[in-house]
Amino acid sequence: MDLGQSRRGVDMGPSALRYAGLQGRLESLGYTVYDEGNIPVPNPEEAVAGLGRRRRAVAAVCQQIYEKGRHFAEKGDFTLFMGGDHSISIGSVTAVSRPGPIGVIWIDAHADFNTPDTSPTGNIHGMPLAALVGRGAPELTGIGYEGPKLHEVHVVQIGIRSLDPGERTALKRSGIHVYTMRHVDELGMAAVARQAIDRLRHLPHIHVSLDMDSLDPDEAPGVGTAEPGGLSYREAHLLMEILSDSGRIRSMDIVEINPILDTMNRTAELAVGLTSSLLGQRIL
Repeated sequence: MDLGQSRRGVDMGPSALRYAGLQGRLESLGYTVYDEGNIPVPNPEEAVAGLGRRRRAVAAVCQQIYEKGRHFAEKGDFTLFMGGDHSISIGSVTAVSRPGPIGVIWIDAHADFNTPDTSPTGNIHGMPLAALVGRGAPELTGIGYEGPKLHEVHVVQIGIRSLDPGERTALKRSGIHVYTMRHVDELGMAAVARQAIDRLRHLPHIHVSLDMDSLDPDEAPGVGTAEPGGLSYREAHLLMEILSDSGRIRSMDIVEINPILDTMNRTAELAVGLTSSLLGQRIL
């Protein structure tokens, strides 16, 4: 889906991940993988007549993601959602939160904590986390079931380095714990990753939402909203390896891969590698 932003291309992210050999890599780790195919999504040209109509289109897609994803969450399968822009997480996180409270580790250059009142652009891919904690447009907060899908104190963000003014104010007043890139620089990724897990250790299920723009553009050029100064290749892999060691990760999003802006599918290949690290691949 690329309804959540104005720049085309991230709708091809799932194809790029498949082409990069995601299923084969996971099968090589011993997993049985079922590819459930794509959710049907209208083209942006069909849904551009006003922000309200675009929100309704995003909400309809996220409702489908919820309905399909909750089935696997309730079975206890590890569920991997391939995007698409980050607005898909309204559906995916709602799906995996249906059986009970979860924690979320949101790995991103951006907080995605805007609402229609604070967003300078109106882009919905900057709003999913706000919607999941019950803030913002009713079309987005009402996906799946009534009420917030997450408690703010059950969310940890890692890699943040670009915030809009109103979003910054809301985030500072929220219960979300944020590790900006300054924290990563000062503390080191190992400490950040372990602290993130410790904050969510009391929860039975942790969901990882990986936006590929969390990485530095030198590592992951194929994203629509690149921000310099992001995670290095090894920082990102170390984060995934430590999260994997916890044994608490039960589901994941991979979002914001834009093959049009990429070089030889490099960003999708990196995403496949990071997913493999999260699911148990080790150097030794």
